[in-house]
Amino acid sequence: MRIVHRTAALLSTFAVAAVAALSSASAQPGNGNGNLPEVTVIGTGGTISGVSTDRVSFQDYQSGKLAISKMVDELRPEVDGLAKVTTEQFGNKGSSGYSIADYRKLTASVDAALKKSDAVVVTTGTDTMEEFAYWLDLTVRSDKPIVLTGSMRPWTVIGTDAPANLYNAIKLAASRKTKCYGTVVMLNDEVQAAREVRKTDALRMDTFTSGSSGRLGVIDQDNIRLNRAPARVESCGRSSWRTPFDLERITKDGKALPKVEIAYSYQDAGGEAVKAFVDAGADGIVTAGTGAGGISPAMSTARTEAVKKGVTFASTTRTGSGAVYGSTSTAGVIGAEDLTPQKARLLLLLSLAATDDEKQIGEWFATLGTAQFTEGRR
Repeated sequence: MRIVHRTAALLSTFAVAAVAALSSASAQPGNGNGNLPEVTVIGTGGTISGVSTDRVSFQDYQSGKLAISKMVDELRPEVDGLAKVTTEQFGNKGSSGYSIADYRKLTASVDAALKKSDAVVVTTGTDTMEEFAYWLDLTVRSDKPIVLTGSMRPWTVIGTDAPANLYNAIKLAASRKTKCYGTVVMLNDEVQAAREVRKTDALRMDTFTSGSSGRLGVIDQDNIRLNRAPARVESCGRSSWRTPFDLERITKDGKALPKVEIAYSYQDAGGEAVKAFVDAGADGIVTAGTGAGGISPAMSTARTEAVKKGVTFASTTRTGSGAVYGSTSTAGVIGAEDLTPQKARLLLLLSLAATDDEKQIGEWFATLGTAQFTEGRR
């Protein structure tokens, strides 16, 4: 019998031991011979690299203007006490300007950096940072720390959060305390898990939260305090820690990734959006439903017709919290648990690339990167 514990409760004995061991082994930058860890900072643009009209133009600025090398250099000499930091300019634009094809290239860049570095920091815009983070969480197969950061204010304004966020992200990566955590997000002195983090406010600096799951921890100057861990740390050191989404395998020979869209339900929503997505060649569709995944009658009819044509659906809630669980009574429709619609899209996209087995996809939705700890997980 499977026994499940929420992360808000006590972690399993193995998880506690694993987190304690990892934290103890990597509490300070450097290794046994006194050398500093090597951290690669990959810049993709966003507000953090933005240049404002003037020093008080908090919202009037051009994102993606500063090179990541310049930004890191402005943190020297302080950052040199944390790690041997090298930089890579992957791109320099707003996060919404990147495609899934770009995401594939970013995974390759992170993989390459982790072969020579102890950890990687990725800077990006906050608009779709949660998608950047979850994509890397699902596709990077190294257990070394990956930390995403950005800012809500451009680098060049009074009171910007940009330099502090970048410095703390490097500090967290260099500490290696998040080994086996997968990808984490660090902004506003808070550490969040990729699967759970979401942007909740368009303008405030404390916009990122993890809902009812809660943040992983905080950075208070020299203190990095992690109060909980993602459930995947239970599998640290085992082959099961890695997700099945090896991009080199599932996209070999230039195979394109499946097309997955999101349809939003509301009062008296029509089925036209679902039909249009199917006609445009969608392989999968995520519905952002009301309550526990409910959709309008017209959208439900369109979904039924789409399933007959081989389209796979993932059901999510538009509420921002709660869960939509799997159903055995509706063929072609998978409950996305507590994933947001935009994250469910990424998981469905990768799942469809890896298999056409609906039962297997449903199992991945229920287990991969889940916020739950399960006794006896292998």
